[in-house]
Amino acid sequence: MALPRTLSVIGAGQMGIGIALVASLRAQIPKVLLYDRDPAQITKGLAFMDKLLEKDVSKGKISEEQAKAAKERIISISHSSSSSKDGDESGWARELGERGTDLVVEAASERVSIKESIFRALTQNLSKDAVLASNTSSISITKLAGAAVDGLGAGVSRASEEGKACAGRVVGVHFFNPVPVMKLCEVIPGLQTSESTLEKAKAFAVACGKEVTTSKDVPGFVSNALLMPFLNEAIMCLESGTATRDDIDKTLRLGMGHPMGPLQLADFIGLDTCLAIQETLYEGTRDSKYRPSVLLGRMVDAGWLGKKSGKGFYDY
Repeated sequence: MALPRTLSVIGAGQMGIGIALVASLRAQIPKVLLYDRDPAQITKGLAFMDKLLEKDVSKGKISEEQAKAAKERIISISHSSSSSKDGDESGWARELGERGTDLVVEAASERVSIKESIFRALTQNLSKDAVLASNTSSISITKLAGAAVDGLGAGVSRASEEGKACAGRVVGVHFFNPVPVMKLCEVIPGLQTSESTLEKAKAFAVACGKEVTTSKDVPGFVSNALLMPFLNEAIMCLESGTATRDDIDKTLRLGMGHPMGPLQLADFIGLDTCLAIQETLYEGTRDSKYRPSVLLGRMVDAGWLGKKSGKGFYDY
């Protein structure tokens, strides 16, 4: 199956940068557009990408020519450069459309309202043939597909032929962090996702060097429906005083063979992200087993988000 000629990645955080990198370096997509509202985030992300490429070159994994070619395929677009003087907030989406995007991967914050607004803007501005993918780790693909249809305007219902065709282009492509290292991509079709869209998403993930699994569109899919309750239970174990931070992590590392303990892993994921996913699981199922730990919420309130903020269960 033919790969996209132009890929757009929305969000230049750690996940977005990783997706842009593997798409450029491994899949060799000719043009990778990297968009973020914050120009400083793009600068930071591209600097991080340079370090990853330099590291691969120093280890002999890739040549300097391959690294240079990968960087040249990536074009950055910031909010300020894609908005008109009258404050048009969807200028970025229009620019992605004008540049010929035929596959977009949304990698924005794990918040329903943010992702829905992005998908509404995409359907207003991208080609009707473009595949609309989300890197969400827990939010319903079916829900995002509905938001995409809403972007067509009040005259188009979700049950109409035009609405069904639009929703059929939406799919989940859940990469894992760090994207250049982790071997898996979890692909999730919504209720409306067409078979063609699903196959295109799988082909893209494979071209990026990933193994692919498929999950139904249920809260958390397979990965986080299993992982997040585990991390949450570890936090509750600390909260209740069952054991210390170090003993909890040591038990899972040495007793269960985990590469890192659950509290350290939560720090690496980001405690705000863990909380958002746990809340999505709880709201989507109303099952008490998904109730977020009180301590997790308090730490997010304190701004102790883990490795990215310098403090979480550990200091960084």
